[in-house]
Amino acid sequence: MSTLTALARAQAAATGRAQPIATVRHMHVHDHPLVLIPLVMAGEANAPLAAMIGTDPGRPRLLAVAQPRNRDERFAFAADLAEILVEYAGSFTTDTEDVAVDRGKDVRQRYVDAPQIWVPNPAGVDFLRLFGRSTRFLKTEGEYAVPPAVPLLGRWLTFFANTAEVPGSSLLVNAVQSLGLHWATGQSSAEDAQFGVQLAWIESGAAAARAAENGPVAGPATDPEFDNRVLAPLIERQAPELPQVLQDLLLPTWERMWRTLALLRRMPVGERVSLRWDLDRDAFTSFVQNLAEGGPPQPRRDGAVAAAARLQRLENAAARYAVQRAFDDPLVLAEYRLSGAAFAGVVTLANPDRVDDSGRRPVLRPRIMVHTTEPVRVEPGTSLTSPARPAQKARVVSISPAGDGSDVLLELSGGMGRKLVAEPGSVPTVGERLVLTTLSEAYRPGGALPDASETPWTHGGPPVYTDPGPPTGRPEGSGSSDLQGSGSPGRQDGLGSSAQGPGSSDLRGSGQPDQQQGYVVAAVRGDLQQPGAQLVGGPGGVLP
Repeated sequence: MSTLTALARAQAAATGRAQPIATVRHMHVHDHPLVLIPLVMAGEANAPLAAMIGTDPGRPRLLAVAQPRNRDERFAFAADLAEILVEYAGSFTTDTEDVAVDRGKDVRQRYVDAPQIWVPNPAGVDFLRLFGRSTRFLKTEGEYAVPPAVPLLGRWLTFFANTAEVPGSSLLVNAVQSLGLHWATGQSSAEDAQFGVQLAWIESGAAAARAAENGPVAGPATDPEFDNRVLAPLIERQAPELPQVLQDLLLPTWERMWRTLALLRRMPVGERVSLRWDLDRDAFTSFVQNLAEGGPPQPRRDGAVAAAARLQRLENAAARYAVQRAFDDPLVLAEYRLSGAAFAGVVTLANPDRVDDSGRRPVLRPRIMVHTTEPVRVEPGTSLTSPARPAQKARVVSISPAGDGSDVLLELSGGMGRKLVAEPGSVPTVGERLVLTTLSEAYRPGGALPDASETPWTHGGPPVYTDPGPPTGRPEGSGSSDLQGSGSPGRQDGLGSSAQGPGSSDLRGSGQPDQQQGYVVAAVRGDLQQPGAQLVGGPGGVLP
């Protein structure tokens, strides 16, 4: 938990109202999202009990399983879910747009929009991931065939669950984390996991949150008391009123989901949210093309190289997301100002026409002086960026004390055009307030990864076989053995052999040691060339 978030939680607890921790919305909220509330049977791994799903707040559709332990009913549930979800996703595959690539030398196609699925909490995302993994490899022919829509559903669910791991992605969103990204309640993050309580803190305050603590769960797990008192008897006698009971259980969460969407839509959207949504549309387009080309299902687990590449992409996405949030939101950027990674100040001097002619050709390098009263924890030579001009770099030339703060001399480069005269507005003017930070949106190239065939066998590559060659023994009569100590006559070496001194028949002999030398020791020394059973048990396979 960051410093400002901790302060906001303390203020929320003191005032009884949730406090905003963002000034803009940091996620895409679709105009036509699909809300999905899964419910599973307690004590049964990945056994769906029900799901409430739909795109219209006034028309929820309930999918219920009368007996979750029944395989046929589970797959019938999956087929019904596929009918809704796959049709919804497919509705975005009609219109495309041209996207320039390779610096405008070529174009590619991308869908103009993409689907967005909302679930109540992170556990809902986990259920979809597990349900996708359990269905995408099922066979549609043979003795245990399932409807063709079931493995297709599994591939779609796996795709959405994988995108949920990407920081900043908005294809599969859970309401609890979305609210926690923009508001701080007066309770812990663990208590925020109860969706109804968290939303009550934001909408009405602490009193409403206390009343919501005993409300129905948001799934996918059910309440143990409800399981024992209501659900178990209904399933046992296959009661026809089970769907209505499940609908009454899920309907409050359904209404909360749409209220959450309305809350987030009222916030102004961050400037860089559209850039991340473009990446989501790219991912959606790529997946649909893979399906159309008959590509295989996602593997059960990635290989070593694929896993490393995915981890690298996730790390880059996390770094990019953190920078974009800070550049979009002054309240998020304030966290970096507290830690010393950013500072704010006022431009006191500016030389916009300065040209550096010390190199092979003259280049435009304006300089500005920024006075700040905040701590400056950067060294000369550090490259800084201003969210107001993200394409421009400001190199710290010097830092000097001045009055109640510091004067920071900066040399600017980039974002001013290609001429020796800066374009209007590209250089900060005297009196302008700037925020400068070590954060940067600059492209981060990924590290080079080997081909899968070049990885060691411990990471999935081909094993390397070497021929050890025939065993070689030591020459006879070469003196005392290290296993025999000094070779004193009559001394027992502790391994069952009688040491007779140099030149005697010892463990390095001709390959025919006597029984007192021990076959195991002889095998270790490489003196025996016999089948394995004799190496362990003697000539007859029995220890002497």
